[in-house]
Amino acid sequence: MLNAYGRQMTESEVAEGVHRQFVGGLWEPVGHRQFEFLVERGLKPSQRLLDVGCGCLRGGIHFVRYLDPGNYYGIDVNASLIQAAERFELPAAGLTDRCPHLLVDGQFTFTRFATTFPVAIALSVFTHLPANSIERCLVRLAEVIEPGGRFYASYFESPRPHHVEPLAHPGGVRTHCDADPFHYHFSLFPFLIEGLPWSVHNLGDWQHPRSQHMLEFTRK
Repeated sequence: MLNAYGRQMTESEVAEGVHRQFVGGLWEPVGHRQFEFLVERGLKPSQRLLDVGCGCLRGGIHFVRYLDPGNYYGIDVNASLIQAAERFELPAAGLTDRCPHLLVDGQFTFTRFATTFPVAIALSVFTHLPANSIERCLVRLAEVIEPGGRFYASYFESPRPHHVEPLAHPGGVRTHCDADPFHYHFSLFPFLIEGLPWSVHNLGDWQHPRSQHMLEFTRK
């Protein structure tokens, strides 16, 4: 699960709030939009939520506030971002008593939480992962998502299969499909879940400010 966010932030950077930009900025619009999205899709306060690549809780703050105490589970490869969440974001929002579960893990070892989930989300995670790491994530998620449960994952969509030309992003950044941030055609995902207890549907545009699309995986 090593990605562009693998660099550890210093304590001084966290104290200055740099972690909010480190995870891509757009702190309020992206954080609130993912919260709205899951509520629109039926997330209830009584449900446990697994937030894959939770970072410093850009979206997590909203979920921790909304869910019943103890129902938020966040996992991230970057220890310094988890520390920023615990030492800065949760206390600043007055949410430490909501008992979120936060875990540093780089191998998608979701079983370490010792529970199962009806809902999971990975926001701006597949955009930084090669396909084999996405496959590992889906294999590990199948171990903890309840039958009938949903997993939502955002991604940058390639305009066609086997696209190799550079693509532009907001702000004028250009990158190749096989470079971080990665772009994938939807046809990749049915291939990755062959033999796994998943079905997948492309929800497409969900009003992400950087035009990421959304996938919905359903656990069989």
